[in-house]
Amino acid sequence: MGQLAQVLREANLTTDERLLVGPQSVDDAGVVLLGEQDGVLPGSRVALVQTVDYFPPVLDDPYAYGAVAAANALSDVYAMGARPISALNLAGFPKDFEPEWIAEIFRGGFDKLREADTVLAGGHTVQGLEPMFGFSVTGVVDPGRVITNSGAQAGDRLYLTKPLGMGSLTTGGKRGKVPLDLMRRAAESMATLNRAGANAMAEVNARACTDVTGFGLMGHACNIARASKVTLSFDAASLPIFEGALELARAGVVSGGSARGKAAIGDVVRVADGVDPDLVRITFDAETSGGLLICVPAEEAETLEKALQAQDVPVHPVGEVLPAGDHSILLS
Repeated sequence: MGQLAQVLREANLTTDERLLVGPQSVDDAGVVLLGEQDGVLPGSRVALVQTVDYFPPVLDDPYAYGAVAAANALSDVYAMGARPISALNLAGFPKDFEPEWIAEIFRGGFDKLREADTVLAGGHTVQGLEPMFGFSVTGVVDPGRVITNSGAQAGDRLYLTKPLGMGSLTTGGKRGKVPLDLMRRAAESMATLNRAGANAMAEVNARACTDVTGFGLMGHACNIARASKVTLSFDAASLPIFEGALELARAGVVSGGSARGKAAIGDVVRVADGVDPDLVRITFDAETSGGLLICVPAEEAETLEKALQAQDVPVHPVGEVLPAGDHSILLS
């Protein structure tokens, strides 16, 4: 993913004033402004939010895999402060893949779209060497309410809406090291839409937001820090960790994303003495359909907490935004 993002940022793309958020930034989705030439009524303020995400199975349960893939794709739209309205399915399966499994994967994904009030508008299926499943999602937002990575300011507070550790749990699940009941609860967490968190975020003047997925907490936080030209400071003791994940990390069970993440951005992350090294590994590890990392002004933090509680979203204050320093991220 990192290599593709770098290629897109360096590509000599034609400048178009309709493109409000594009590949030159490291945001979760692209944002395109619509105007009268696109059929929008004069005076209307509408922007399209577009994203795509698909990946191989992270779970043995085909229905859960489909649901998680859908929630993960929808999450990019929620992170931009938008509402998803339609989706196109992307799928690839080996020639001899069980038809019953394929049906369950589709059922899980489509059920999650219905839960999100998102229309399935079509899709494309190919034959491949391994299963791949996901969606291209389109959302809408008032262009004045787009939330990007670049708005964080010193003094802001940071909140995370889902626990970390899915890299350890999904890797451990593939190795048969995670009890079935724990794996089921982890799947439920990954399949939970970020809609409620986005609804709560809409009630405050959120400065910046990203969903925590393939780049892990440190990777996505680094994107905010770089885009906003600030430093993000995390309290390690306040980070929510999913049950069993830390024990798995201590046993060496993390996904390959942990080492890749540390290799990619470890030089801009300063870890204080005494922070559990296995917890650090989790913060660098890839997450699947993780929560929203929300950046909000300090004076609106209490309002956000109440809004999250009203939406039945766990409240996890995890840090604050500092003026830019020698490191993009501080973990202490």
